[in-house]
Order: sequence, then C-alpha cells, then structure tokens
Amino acid sequence: MIYSYFYPYVHITFHEFEAEELFDRSKVFLAIERYLGHVSSGNANRFITKPAKDSFRSVVLSMGNHQEVVDVYNGVVKVWWSSVEIASNRQSITFYPREDEKRCFHLKFHRKDREMVTKSYLQHVLAEGEAIQVRERKLKLYTNNKSDEWRGWRSTKWSHVVFKHPSTFDTLAMDSTRKQEIIDELLNFRESKDLLQYDVYDLELTAVKDNSELRRLLIDTSGKSIIVIEDIDCSLDLTGQREKKEEDEKEEKHPIKKELINKDVLKKKESEVTLSGLLNVIDGLWSAIGEERIVIFTTNHVEKLDPALIRRGRMDSHIEMSYCCFEAFKVLAKNYLDIGDDSHPLFPEIRRLLGETKTTPADVAENMMPKSAREKADACLERLVKALETAKEEARLKEEEEKRVNAVKEEEARKKRKQEADDLKKAETSALKLGALSLLLATKMLEIRLIQQPT
Repeated sequence: MIYSYFYPYVHITFHEFEAEELFDRSKVFLAIERYLGHVSSGNANRFITKPAKDSFRSVVLSMGNHQEVVDVYNGVVKVWWSSVEIASNRQSITFYPREDEKRCFHLKFHRKDREMVTKSYLQHVLAEGEAIQVRERKLKLYTNNKSDEWRGWRSTKWSHVVFKHPSTFDTLAMDSTRKQEIIDELLNFRESKDLLQYDVYDLELTAVKDNSELRRLLIDTSGKSIIVIEDIDCSLDLTGQREKKEEDEKEEKHPIKKELINKDVLKKKESEVTLSGLLNVIDGLWSAIGEERIVIFTTNHVEKLDPALIRRGRMDSHIEMSYCCFEAFKVLAKNYLDIGDDSHPLFPEIRRLLGETKTTPADVAENMMPKSAREKADACLERLVKALETAKEEARLKEEEEKRVNAVKEEEARKKRKQEADDLKKAETSALKLGALSLLLATKMLEIRLIQQPT
C-alpha cells in the first residue's frame, strides 16, 4: 500500500483480443500497433514483421516483444510504450486462439499527466493509427465461402482479392444527367457518413444454406462496404413469391404436378433463403448491426421481382441502364478512340442513328473498338455507322413483319367474328322459323280440337 501510494507512474494495458471478441483482434489494439510501428521505426531496434495482407512487396512493421519506445506528446507529456507477449504455462488443445499467441501493449506515464493522457493523448494515438491504416489500406473484393468451409477459428466466411477495377464514373457510358445525379447522391452520402473507401462484397445467394447463414455472413462484413447481389431474379426464387403462393398450393393438390414440384424442391434444397429472410437483414432489426453499408441489387427483369423487395423506402434509388444515348457514346469514344470533343464529322450522323435505334452500350463498344493497332478512329466510327444503319434496317423490317403478322391475325379475327355473327344470325333465323312453325302447329291442333267438340 505504501509503495503504491508513492509510486509515481500509471499503467494501462491494451489487449490484442477483447473478452467479447475471441476471434477478431481489437480495433484499438490494431490502431495502436500501426501508430507505434510508425513512431518506433526511428528509435526501436527490434521489430516484428508480417507481410501486408494485399501485397507481397511490402511488410508491416510492429514493435518487437519486450521492446520499449518513448513517445512525447505536444513537447510536454512523456510516455513509455512496451509490447508484451502473454505466455501460457499449460498445454491444451482448443479451437480458440492460444494464450501464447496473444499480445498486449503497456502504456506508462507519470500520474501528473493522467488527465492529458486519458483525454487527449490516447485520442491522438487512435486517430493517427486509424489514419495510417486508411493510407495503407487497399480496397478488397470479397465473395462468400460455403458454410462447410467455416470450421476452425482461423477459417473465414469470406475470401478476398485486391480490388483494382479500372473503370470510374468518367469512363462509365450512360446518360450524363443520370450519372451526375448518382454522383451527387454518393457525394452527399460521403459527406454525411465521413466516407473514406469501401470494400466490395459479392454475395452469392445460392451458396447460402438458409436465413441464419445469410444473417451471419452480413454481420461478418466490415463497415464502409458495398454488398452486391447480382442477377437477383436468377439467384433464388424471389420473384413474386407472395402472389404465387395460392397458385402453388392449388398445383400441389394435383398428383402429377405435386411430384414435379417435389423434384424441383429437392434441386433447390441446397439453399433455403427466403424473401422475408433477405428483407430482414437488409432493413430489419439486424440491419442496425454495423454501419455505412450500401446494398446493390442487379437484375434484367425488374418486373419479375416481388414488389416488397423493390418498393420505395427499401430501395433508395432505382437506376436503369438503358440503351446507348449520344452522351454515353461520347464517353465510349473517349475511352476507346481518345476523341474528347464533338468535332468529328461523323458525330452528327451517329447522334441521329442512336436516336432512331435501340442499341446497347456493349454493342456500340463492340463495333467501335479498334480491331488492330493500325486501325484509325475514322475506320472505327465508319464501322459503327454501318452497324447502326444495319440495326435500323433490321428494326424496320422486323416492324413491318410484325405489322404484316398482326394484320393477318386481325383479318383472321375479323373473319372469325363475321362467321360467328353469321352463324348466330342463322341460328336466330332458324329459331324464329321453328317458333313460328310451332305456333302454327299449335293453332291447327287447337282448331282440330274445337271442330271435334260436339256443338
């Protein structure tokens, strides 16, 4: 007690693993590790090195075990940092991280600096450590592993590669007005959420067994991330589930259809993710776990999706990637032919043809892309003009053929209606004649009876 009373220093310990998170390293520990790696690079003489997660050409320096580093804050506060490895005296087999693999950082400072250290210095360390992490961070593209690969504490639900996509909004071929609206929305989101950089998670729903696994996967995603579910109309049976429920119940009563449905269910049994389960993790109670996530669905058939999935309020923005307009063409011309203005003599003709045809950006890019290094921009644009003229002519012929077929169908329908009207008229005439004959016959019978009666 007397020693503690006169001891002038205060100690704070930061453990690598928090008590509640046995598998994930403490974010505070990671920030301190990066900060000390930066501070100690000039005066420490022992380091622990480990390769950077996303590059074999660089390493991350960390303070060596039992190494001490002095740090001075604002030229006034002097602190001592030391790295300690916690060793275990017992031998055991466990699925959890072994104690001898755990580390911690000790912070020592004079008691007179307690308030400055706890209220200012530690915030400075964490902020600097996070800033270093951001500077050294590389974007990642994740995909989910099957659940039978989740076993073992070192295993992971997600696999990733470094995300280095060459496309930007500048190279994206779409309507310029709609593009600017999307950029403005993202800029507004960044300013309100302090957006830095987002990892991308490509979620394959067919590899997820049930709603519980889906929830665990999304909980395991990091903050500041984009979750992409591509071709959601094909991933699972999420197209109009509520409307089809009554129809399915009727079909199940039919013995042959019931057998076919049971076979189909067996094929789809690998994934039992439901629409309600997906909706719950998107904007239900579990969506509050984590922050700064953007969920993106892609589909070619939005009309097939359940209205509950795409209603306003659940989906903040509906972006239609439509046919190629002239503004989108100019972006493609810049990307492939390095033509950055509207001065080319073929541009007016291309503008007219794009307005008269329904051509996708992919078709435009395919016809405009140089086929060899020697091919000039003029030749590429001339090929595009010919392709657009061909597409226009094919569309005209198709429209004429459709008109001819429709005219034939209408003529057949008109003849059928006329025949039905003639048949009805004949039937009515026959009925009238039969009625008149019956009336005449009844009259004659009445006359015969009157004659036969005695006077």
